[in-house]
Amino acid sequence: MYRTLIASGLLALLLVIPAQAQSDTGDIVETAIEAKGFNTLVKAVQAADLVETLKGEGPFTVFAPTDKAFAALPDGTLESLLKPENKDQLRAILTYHVVSGEVTAEEVVGMDQAMTVQGQPLGIMVQDGTVYLQGKNKAQVVTTDIQTSNGVIHVIDTVLLPPAEEDSGDMGGDSDGR
Repeated sequence: MYRTLIASGLLALLLVIPAQAQSDTGDIVETAIEAKGFNTLVKAVQAADLVETLKGEGPFTVFAPTDKAFAALPDGTLESLLKPENKDQLRAILTYHVVSGEVTAEEVVGMDQAMTVQGQPLGIMVQDGTVYLQGKNKAQVVTTDIQTSNGVIHVIDTVLLPPAEEDSGDMGGDSDGR
């Protein structure tokens, strides 16, 4: 009887601990805030009124530029984008960093492109074992598979800019439509 009680108690602990660990995982916005290094991204998401979207059910895949990536933008660019009158342009840039669905690093390396929430494809290339994303400019994926309660974050070193509408056609290769 004593063994059964101990076994039942251990089983209950094993079931509760993973549930608690999973519930401790924040959503994309909370994870970005806690991770540090994404202060500018969080500020931009707030200015673009995308917080509720990125806290939503998802799942989402976010290619998240670091504070250093935002600092590398030409002088005045970030300040201009954060102005209320430029919210649509800021939203277009930020949603170009988001793919609907949870796409892990293992899946990313097998793709030529992914359809962004912004509506244009994001090119994906693997060169010498390093993953690069291609829009109007190029970004390197520097950290992968940061799990959140509503998706996954991959850290990139550059703020991606969507290609001009006329440039957004076929990026080459097949796509799985994400």
